[in-house]
Amino acid sequence: RSVSCRLACGDVEGRLEALFGRVRAIQGKSGRFDMLLCVGNFFGSTSETEWAEYRTGAKKAPIPTYVLGANDQETMSYFPDISGCELAENITYLGRRGLYSGTSGLQIAYLSGTETQDEPAPAYSFSAKDVAELKTSLLSTPNFKGVDILLTSPWPRDVGTFANSAGEIDTKKRGSKLVSDLAASLKPRYHFAAVEKAYYERLPYRNHTVLQETPQHVSRFIALADVGNTSKKKYLYAFSIVPMSLMDPAELVKQPQDVTENPYRKSRKEAQKTKAPLCAEEEPACQFFFDLNKHQGKKRPSDEKERGNSQPKQAKKPSQPTGPCWFCLASPEVEKHLVVSIGTHCYLALAKGGLLPDHVLILPIGHYQSVVDLSSEVVEEVTKYKSALKEFFRSKGKRYVLFERNYRSQHLQLQVIPVPLDHCTSEDIKESFIVQAQEQQIELLEIPEHSDITQVAQPGTPYFYVELDTGEKLFHRIRGRFPLHFGRSVLASEALLALPQRADWRRCAAERAEEA
Repeated sequence: RSVSCRLACGDVEGRLEALFGRVRAIQGKSGRFDMLLCVGNFFGSTSETEWAEYRTGAKKAPIPTYVLGANDQETMSYFPDISGCELAENITYLGRRGLYSGTSGLQIAYLSGTETQDEPAPAYSFSAKDVAELKTSLLSTPNFKGVDILLTSPWPRDVGTFANSAGEIDTKKRGSKLVSDLAASLKPRYHFAAVEKAYYERLPYRNHTVLQETPQHVSRFIALADVGNTSKKKYLYAFSIVPMSLMDPAELVKQPQDVTENPYRKSRKEAQKTKAPLCAEEEPACQFFFDLNKHQGKKRPSDEKERGNSQPKQAKKPSQPTGPCWFCLASPEVEKHLVVSIGTHCYLALAKGGLLPDHVLILPIGHYQSVVDLSSEVVEEVTKYKSALKEFFRSKGKRYVLFERNYRSQHLQLQVIPVPLDHCTSEDIKESFIVQAQEQQIELLEIPEHSDITQVAQPGTPYFYVELDTGEKLFHRIRGRFPLHFGRSVLASEALLALPQRADWRRCAAERAEEA
């Protein structure tokens, strides 16, 4: 049969009778399982008495059991061969690191021990070199897509990013960065870990960048508690799995509704930056709307001449509003006392009922509905305003967040809200937008680094767009109803500015004399 029924278990800590008694009960009720995979501490300080009965053959494990190695010096003596061996009948120690391929075709990658900075690593630990060698041996396999299962004892650092809460475990501080790097590279369909004495089943996460890479399978991370814990936290996990190699490719890459962004992308980007540092003075090649890289002296590949069209591109003219417009600068409805700066094509104004006193809007002078409708000269001036605002806010110890809602609005408003640098990181802001979007069933996707909004939205398409001053961009195509105050609500939430009472601008509007 191609479907394989497996059990995974957290820290056993020598409580073999409790574990195998529970396994027998499950098999009696649900039928036979193919194997038991144990992560975390298989042995504990009081293991010797129970273990002796299994080691001598007086007792036998009721199911083929595969375990990881020691996590401390104290339990090293239970593992006679650190490279892997049979410990007792039906109980096998996998080894320090490697790939176990079952007869079914299931591929199980494993890494024993805890993270260390020491080289060479003690026999109960793993180092960056160990992880690099394991990655190299697997990634060099022809047509490598990922592994079916990954077994580690420590949790991966940052696994809770973009995800459901991990309870009392702070995933930004606990866990191993090396395990995160390994999981990001090996793309396991299931990743099991333990040692934190907690149960946590993370929402599945993507292994590809939406709009940039072809869809890949999702990964599921499950942390298991310790056997027989008094809090009744889950320590055994039953699952059925068909080996990746036997699955229909379309079935394999199906994305569940609750899938999230990849939690390790940030740490991998940082690792790449350290490998190839950029000059701090250098602006990234891809700016807000167009590639404005001045060093190359080239226009974007989508320029008309590069398409073989020698006709000069006609500048887009602003459309005429269908009725009174509060934001066309020539309109009598504009509240001119809020205007801060007027350029050739754009102007800057304080937001009416702003979330903060320095909440501003970048607006086109002419009547344009959205960013994707703008002419190139307006885009150029918007970019200059953004650059000036970034520099200004940074001088005040702040970073800006920009968002646009092209939905139930007729004149483009780029909302620019500064957030104190010591309040939260840009990653915190991005995570808050994604998590709060997921809570409201809003699919907020990251626009790839060298793409812009004009490549994912056509004029007339309703959408919501966020840009951080790091250049990271998030996008949601609106297909039905959309909360009008979503962008402002996220920034006002307890996770960021903690000003929930200011989420609706109408509740914050001041008297004209006060605004002036």
